[in-house]
Amino acid sequence: MSTHIGAKPGEIAPRVLLPGDPLRAKWIAETYLDDAKCYSNVRGMLGFTGSYEGVPVSVQGSGMGMPSASIYYHELLAEYGATSLIRVGSCGALTEDLMLRDVVLASASSTDSAMNRVRFDGLVDYAPVASFELLRTAVDVAAALGVPVHVGQVFAADAFYTDRPDLFDKLAAYGVLAVEMESAALYTLAARFRARALTLLTVSDHIKTGAHTTAQEREQTFAQMVEVALATVIAGNADR
Repeated sequence: MSTHIGAKPGEIAPRVLLPGDPLRAKWIAETYLDDAKCYSNVRGMLGFTGSYEGVPVSVQGSGMGMPSASIYYHELLAEYGATSLIRVGSCGALTEDLMLRDVVLASASSTDSAMNRVRFDGLVDYAPVASFELLRTAVDVAAALGVPVHVGQVFAADAFYTDRPDLFDKLAAYGVLAVEMESAALYTLAARFRARALTLLTVSDHIKTGAHTTAQEREQTFAQMVEVALATVIAGNADR
């Protein structure tokens, strides 16, 4: 058993979906997985394993921000042998090309976090990127399902509230589509453990226009993103 997940060996599938919100994990498990069983409720961070189209899949809440999420990512990779991790989260749009509930596939993740600077002794600005295989599969899956997606870089912020909202305009000018809080940590740890990782995001808020969804909508109405993620994570050799 790991310290923060506490599942027994074999209770977590190699393929894992990762919502930040544990209640979204519960909703995904109850809505999409067959024979879903809860393997963890440590600190209220729920985790479930079931099957999707006959393939074992787990769904694990990870909390908000890289310090929290990194705990769950690390334990899944180091102690449970997870091989394919797909974050299914929400984001704030930085460009007017995005609308509420649009789906974003994060090909890479910029960050203002010092975590990777510390990891590389301040000598390297490490560039965390998605698994190309999962990204390519997700693009194909979305097209087959008729789900429009935007592919591009996102910004993984270390803080939710900022005193420098002007930086969002500069990020957008350099092609960054949206802001969230976990993807840089996910991509970095997946690379360290030779695993696959991808971040799918649904636009829940718009930084430019102020439009936003409700907490219940963020928990339970992001079905298109989840369906693309599930089809992607079970496709091909995603558990290698």
